[in-house]
Amino acid sequence: MKDHTKDKVKYDYDLIVIGGGPAGMTAAIYAQRANLKTAIIEKYIVGGKMIKTSEIENYPGYDYILGPDLSEKMQQQVEKLKVEFIYDEVNTIVDNENHTSKTVVMIGGNKITAKAVIIATGSLERKIGCPGEEEYANRGVSYCAVCDGALFKGKIITVVGGGYAACEEALYLTRFTKQVNLIHRREQFRTDEKTVNKVKNHPNITLITDYVVTEVIGDDLKKKVIKLKIQNVKTKAINEVATDALFPYIGSDPVTSFVKELGICDSNGCIITNDKCQTKIPGLYAAGDVIAKNLRQIVTAVNDGAIAAQYLINFIDNFNE
Repeated sequence: MKDHTKDKVKYDYDLIVIGGGPAGMTAAIYAQRANLKTAIIEKYIVGGKMIKTSEIENYPGYDYILGPDLSEKMQQQVEKLKVEFIYDEVNTIVDNENHTSKTVVMIGGNKITAKAVIIATGSLERKIGCPGEEEYANRGVSYCAVCDGALFKGKIITVVGGGYAACEEALYLTRFTKQVNLIHRREQFRTDEKTVNKVKNHPNITLITDYVVTEVIGDDLKKKVIKLKIQNVKTKAINEVATDALFPYIGSDPVTSFVKELGICDSNGCIITNDKCQTKIPGLYAAGDVIAKNLRQIVTAVNDGAIAAQYLINFIDNFNE
């Protein structure tokens, strides 16, 4: 017997992709090419973390490309397919009783309905959480070297972190100054040996290992950062480091607060999916840095987007039978 509940639903789109990073754009490309009417909802700016990444050297097809340039190329391809971009912030997703439609509710109350949804909201940079960090945000504390690095030309710049992003951004910031500190809580770095060696051998980068930042100190009159208080994790000794800018790159947290009531996230807030990028809710998929996995790179986000879209296409094909 035909399920007539489907006939009562007025769909705005076949697919709504929440998030315009590499995972979301890839999913939209696959879906639109399969003749699914697709829209991408993006809160800030299309490109996700690619916009904030200076140099990319590990994406197939490019020996070297700037993050914003790769983002632009992806966006141009999506726009050529006439995928619609909606610039808004999602408040929640409502699934109907038969899982035959998903209603995406915006912060302002607007609602958009689709047969299926892919969540590709990525993650946000993690903050140190020390005194002074919030107070001096945009006055010396920044989370985007590409955006703000040039503001500190010839100044002392400090990067915090020990992963690929921290190392790459420290190298990038040497374009603007000969004084870049890289503070890491361990002696070992969490990235490939080639990148670590470039950092260690760079004449303008000073490594400060086994230390954490405990306070950002600024000049209230000049409204700018002047130094950091740091502590040795082994000896507990307290020191100070002069700096004009602080760029923390200490990891990130998934953007999933709008789906916390759906019960699809793990204890870290990451969305749990199977190998088809499906959540436990039929018709609801997730892709990219927002899902629970070990490796988060542009190439793995693109992979997730393709997988999610392809299995979603099959889901909608069966849904229409």
